[in-house]
Amino acid sequence: MKKNMGNSDRLMRLVAALVLAIVCFERMIVGTTATFALILAGILLLTSVLGNCPLYSILGIRTRKSA
Repeated sequence: MKKNMGNSDRLMRLVAALVLAIVCFERMIVGTTATFALILAGILLLTSVLGNCPLYSILGIRTRKSA
């Protein structure tokens, strides 16, 4: 699996995932909305750690500089 995400993209996803998780755990949002937010946070965290976004691959987007 090739990495297609640059460092700034990965950092923004990581920060967004942390914010969503904190908002959920602090009960600022609850119910179904919180469930969707946690799922989204998990996806953002996973793509950030792996450095690969499947949607980017489908759309042909690369934010990573060529090595």
